[in-house]
Amino acid sequence: MRTNLCTTGVTSPANTASSSTPDLSWKFTIEEDVVAVRWRTAGMSGLGIVVALACSGCMGVGEGRTTEGTQQTTTTTAPQPSASTEPEPSAEPTPEPTPGKGPDCPTDRCFTLMASGDLLVHPQLWDQAAVDAQRTGNGTLDFEPLLAGQRPYIENSDLAVCHMETPVATPDGPFSGYPQFNVPPQILDAATAAGYQACTTASNHTIDAGTEGLVRTLDTLDRLGLEHTGSYRTEQDAQELMILDAPAAKVAVIEATYGLNGLIPEFDWQVDMLDAPTMIAKAERARQEGADVVIAAIHAGDEYASLPNQQQIDLAHALADSGAVDFIYGHHTHSVLPIEYYNDTWIVYGLGNGVTELSPVYDVNNEGLTVRAQFAEEDGEWTVSDLAWVPSVIVRDPYRWCSLAPDQEPGSCSTVEHEEAVKARTLATVETYGASEDGAHQWSVSEED
Repeated sequence: MRTNLCTTGVTSPANTASSSTPDLSWKFTIEEDVVAVRWRTAGMSGLGIVVALACSGCMGVGEGRTTEGTQQTTTTTAPQPSASTEPEPSAEPTPEPTPGKGPDCPTDRCFTLMASGDLLVHPQLWDQAAVDAQRTGNGTLDFEPLLAGQRPYIENSDLAVCHMETPVATPDGPFSGYPQFNVPPQILDAATAAGYQACTTASNHTIDAGTEGLVRTLDTLDRLGLEHTGSYRTEQDAQELMILDAPAAKVAVIEATYGLNGLIPEFDWQVDMLDAPTMIAKAERARQEGADVVIAAIHAGDEYASLPNQQQIDLAHALADSGAVDFIYGHHTHSVLPIEYYNDTWIVYGLGNGVTELSPVYDVNNEGLTVRAQFAEEDGEWTVSDLAWVPSVIVRDPYRWCSLAPDQEPGSCSTVEHEEAVKARTLATVETYGASEDGAHQWSVSEED
């Protein structure tokens, strides 16, 4: 579901850079039919008070109230209304229990959302996809085996959001890797087959292939039925929000990137850039457009680091302090970063890589984090009631995403020694700010079957 995004009078720094740049300042609007309904309701309420007072002045103690709407005289007795003449106001319907997928719902209504790290496709991965396609017969490039290990986690989540790090080429290429990517679109076919419903698209590589590559990527996502946010074909598209339908709620996802590797977009509205006031304004507008929950994704950080940088911390805390955002996660660093519970808001600073080639230099490049947040509704308020995470590793010969969750058989991804080193490193990083003390825990999907 997409709804038109208006803005809040906040103008991003990019919008003031040039007088030739389109004016992207936002304006609040209110649906006229909603206003009309409210005024009509208010008018009827006021009329009811006047009528009630007028009638009470005409009736003696114990007399009934007329329902005819005409004046009474001393020679006419008003008819006594039956019990059914004035029906009692109907109560608000009680929503059906919607527990959602995942852990037991602590209330009547829950849903879960899963997020994973960068889909960063290098030549080694499309070489593997060619080999897999020969075996499976699924086209010329088959990335589905690469992502197959993610399926149990996606299937146990109501919503699953990926991050498409780069533009995609045409199915037959030509393809290119680092530093300016233009990768096989079949990776998005595999993401769809795995069960993802949406992807964020704002990254430092978004315009590696220019406007043509950006548009081609969005066209591919649309063809596959994947919702998307972060980059846009038109200025009108840039004023829209991505609001996903979970079984129990409407969920908005907003996302932005720290930069574009020095490249300049053809239009400044093509890619969402990090700016706290702008993101907060979008979050607030999302709620006005019907979102029950708002999630923010931040593409930023120092590559291969184990801690968030100051930009990440300041922005995440500003979003949490605003009260407009319910959950925050990040990507870009190609490394797992800590999980923090700040001001009643969970912040997952970095998910690492979803898929990538193996780095012989940076072990953390080959590791990732998949998180799932359960949201529960009580008295009209939605909060995160459970946060689960699973460490992962990319292995090769063949290249595969592999879970290192507690319920996985030791040695099923790599050597036991290597797996234990990855798990220990990931756990230490995740726990930097005491995530488990605040309730975050590792995800064993087998316990939910």
